[in-house]
Amino acid sequence: MKLNGTSGGRRRRYKEHQQMDHDVTGNGRASTSASQGSSTFHVDLWLLLALDNWIFDFGRPIAAIWVPLEWTPLDMPSVGDYFHMAYNILTPFCLIKLMERSQQRVSPTVTLLSVLVFELGASMHLVGDSINHRLIHLGFQNHLKVADNPIMKELQPRELVKSFELLYRYDEEIGHLMWYIPFFLCLFLYFLGCFSPRKAMAVQNLKGSLSWGPLVVISGIYYWYLATEGQIFPLFFLTFCAMLGVHCYKTWQGLLCDANGRFLLWTFTLAILLTILWSVWLSGDEVLRQKYPGLLYVPEPWAFYTLHLAR
Repeated sequence: MKLNGTSGGRRRRYKEHQQMDHDVTGNGRASTSASQGSSTFHVDLWLLLALDNWIFDFGRPIAAIWVPLEWTPLDMPSVGDYFHMAYNILTPFCLIKLMERSQQRVSPTVTLLSVLVFELGASMHLVGDSINHRLIHLGFQNHLKVADNPIMKELQPRELVKSFELLYRYDEEIGHLMWYIPFFLCLFLYFLGCFSPRKAMAVQNLKGSLSWGPLVVISGIYYWYLATEGQIFPLFFLTFCAMLGVHCYKTWQGLLCDANGRFLLWTFTLAILLTILWSVWLSGDEVLRQKYPGLLYVPEPWAFYTLHLAR
């Protein structure tokens, strides 16, 4: 009886041990699968971000200016304002999901702070941009400085113009920096995790990279618009240089850049080339030169529109 009891206990322990091995192996396979999934091309996120950027950011001023005033009176939020609200929700969501898929763990604190600063800057810009679009309906001209606008010259008392210049500063300077610095920081932190050993890269599933072409063009044109209209080309160029430096260093270490990292590099490269061509094309425009003096001459597309196309 004693022998039978001992034998039964051993069999139970053996089965439990087998079950434990099965669980560990299963978890290991799941972890490996998740790791491989995180290094494939995230066509869903990049496409969602591209649609978000084009519809709710690029389309925002179009909706704000061209939708009839009867639909949204001057004392009410415009359609463009609602576009901006949607952008302020969708873009942080995309950035958070991108951080979650990074092969290199990003500190949750850094991600949270980046999203919070992004939201603060984008919300600050929402208010300033909303008033700016309303002023355009009243004759404000984007290709002129605030104080040089005809409607501003008629304001009384004259010190009131300073309030609009302060609004412009919160909109176009402080708001843009607080908006775009965390945005590009998140993209850069994600880019740091886009490298794997050559052997791991050899078996990596890169079928999604077939969708590179259209997405690179769509995203590259948008980032050209972002760098020019947002007047953040120095920040954009520094981010690109940092990414390029990381790419060279990782390659020297024997690591290869995955599909997502190459997508970001090609997108930024296209945007920079378009920005250079844009600045060269408008280099002889004397009116725009007055608004954008200095060595770094990057006119805003909407300033070009109000100067040459809206008349």
